[in-house]
Amino acid sequence: MLKRKKIGGVQEINAGSMADIAFLLLIFFLVTTTMDTDSGILRLLPPVVVEDVKMDVNKRDVYEVLINDADMLLVEGNMMDIKELRAGAKEFMTNPSNNIDLPEKRRVTSAECQQKIAEYRSGVASTSDPKLKDDYQKLMEKWEDRLAAVRLLGEYNELPPNAVISLQTGSKTSYDMYVKVQNELEAGIRELRDDLCKEKFGRKFTELDDKTDEDKAIIKAIRLVFPQRISEAEPVDVTKKPS
Repeated sequence: MLKRKKIGGVQEINAGSMADIAFLLLIFFLVTTTMDTDSGILRLLPPVVVEDVKMDVNKRDVYEVLINDADMLLVEGNMMDIKELRAGAKEFMTNPSNNIDLPEKRRVTSAECQQKIAEYRSGVASTSDPKLKDDYQKLMEKWEDRLAAVRLLGEYNELPPNAVISLQTGSKTSYDMYVKVQNELEAGIRELRDDLCKEKFGRKFTELDDKTDEDKAIIKAIRLVFPQRISEAEPVDVTKKPS
């Protein structure tokens, strides 16, 4: 007669393989899970200005772009389709018809550059004031950059130092519309650079390699001719009536 084996207490569960199973599940989720990444615009914001510095800005030197709370685009106070914004930005940057409402371009010549470089070099050599010497040195370097641009590209028209594209949004402007407007403004400047580079060197600006000395000099010169000056103002409540 078979005797039934007496079970004493609760049987233990073999958990030796649980760690392996947990590890495999972790690997599975890491491999199959997709991470959402934020899309946006990388831009270095200007440093905080402690002192209250007032600058005289000519109205013709500011291209005012406003996106209101309803995602409607107003440029220079007038309604504009976003498809027209790129062309508008390019016209502002070049002012081909010498419009009095657009920035007045100044011609940069080799003779002027050499004259200015000589003046500031003389200033560096003649002064013992470290602050003044540093100021002369920086000004001389700026004119040396201009001279390098003239030698690469020929004489060119320079934007006024205060000329800027001013982008402002409403407090309820959608981020999607903001990005679209930014893209159009940047695309306008990029096309101007591409056209100039292709005219002078047979290549687009976006095809240049900043790791080579030759292309690095071209990049610097073209950026001097067509700087990317897009100023982003603080969002405003466009529903408020002016007092």
